[in-house]
Amino acid sequence: MFFQAVPMTFEHATAILKWTYLSPYDFYNMEVSDEAYAELLDGSYQAVVNQEQLVGFFCTGRSAQVPAGLQFGLYADDYLDIGLGRHPELTGQGTGFTFCSFVLDTAKSQTSLPLRLTVATFNERAIHLYEQLGFRQQSTFSTAHATFIVMTQFHA
Repeated sequence: MFFQAVPMTFEHATAILKWTYLSPYDFYNMEVSDEAYAELLDGSYQAVVNQEQLVGFFCTGRSAQVPAGLQFGLYADDYLDIGLGRHPELTGQGTGFTFCSFVLDTAKSQTSLPLRLTVATFNERAIHLYEQLGFRQQSTFSTAHATFIVMTQFHA
């Protein structure tokens, strides 16, 4: 696979907002709204394509943080927060390591800060993958909808 990070377009955002994940991953389904478009197109998101086919996306900075984590003081500025998503038809097929490695390498090329991400505790597939990629649990917090783990990774 040859991945490429490209600027998020309206067409990419429209496709992403229509993605439908099966339970329990339906937690990640997004609603089509002006606010959702505004966030995806605010400059913090990049689309990931493979031979011009949209396969995922990632975001950095505040967009990658779960707002409730801010209330607990879990997002110190000495990390680059990263969030990512895959096309639902491509999840669970054993290709996540390659995809995530590309996303992390792309993010690392843009910063000298160590990386941090936040993941819902039920997403055991993602947690296992992030651990394989060198992330370690730093803290947890809960919202009315889920419990989250904040994980950090330092440059190798």
